[in-house]
Amino acid sequence: MIVFRLGRIRTPQGPGMVLLLPFIDSFQRVDLRTRAFNVPPCKLASKDGAVLSVGADVQFRIWDPVLSVMTVKDLNAATRMTAQNAMTKALLKRPLREIQMEKLKISDQLLVGSSHTVELEINDVTRAWGLEVDRVELAVEAVLQPPQDSPAGSSLDSTLQQLALHFLGGGLSSGAGGASPPGPADTLEMVSEVELPAPHGGAGPSPKQPVAEGLLTALQPFLSEALVSQVGACYQFNVLLPSGTQSIYFLDLTTGHGRVGHGVPDGIPDVVVEMAEADLRALLCRELRPLGAYMSGRLKVKGDLAVAMKLEAVLRALK
Repeated sequence: MIVFRLGRIRTPQGPGMVLLLPFIDSFQRVDLRTRAFNVPPCKLASKDGAVLSVGADVQFRIWDPVLSVMTVKDLNAATRMTAQNAMTKALLKRPLREIQMEKLKISDQLLVGSSHTVELEINDVTRAWGLEVDRVELAVEAVLQPPQDSPAGSSLDSTLQQLALHFLGGGLSSGAGGASPPGPADTLEMVSEVELPAPHGGAGPSPKQPVAEGLLTALQPFLSEALVSQVGACYQFNVLLPSGTQSIYFLDLTTGHGRVGHGVPDGIPDVVVEMAEADLRALLCRELRPLGAYMSGRLKVKGDLAVAMKLEAVLRALK
């Protein structure tokens, strides 16, 4: 117990019975036992461009009750902020693989520091408050975006680009006309799912197929058990068309080889994604990444954000 007599601090009292003078003494209790708190998961960018959600569990104890009362007003909030700043500075300098493989080593360096680094040591700050952090345990909740320099994150290959050019109605004009070369191969794709096939290209395409329909047709041949085991989620896409109407599609990657179709899924989707048709086009052609679309507000997510970011793996699987 820290006792203030007429505003002047006295020697710490207790444990046990403490005599206080009414109207003269005021006091504050200090718990000297080891306590713990958690740093809420926050989004961080690693050295190689990966975006991950990282939290931490922190254990600390007070070794000088007078300093803990006199130097800082809210001890828990100050310690939590210090731990979060130290964690952020440490992870920004490391690639994703090192963060995943050496969490214990990084946690120790946050406490005791290292002669080879200039990272913030938590206890360098907290000792001045009469507090010492005994343990920090990092927790990587989810990887929201893979490293940018990863081979898996490369742009679409020629096969997907041809599919995109066809299903997006020539919106991504890579050449001049280009109607003749892709004609036979493209008409073989799922045109019959939308309307009766039109084998003669001279008459021009019939009513333009929506981009969302093209995405579904492009995804269908690439669904596999491997993709289902990697993603393991069900998505519902609410696509806003230029006409102002909304079309609903689903991508079910929970069982078998996966299913894709028009309308709502059979069960409750893990994530509901809302976006405009133009943004869907940019997403398919890798002009827009899921995390960038979410951060800019062009992609709205209802459900688990980490599951929604697995759409990046779905796009990579189109190879």
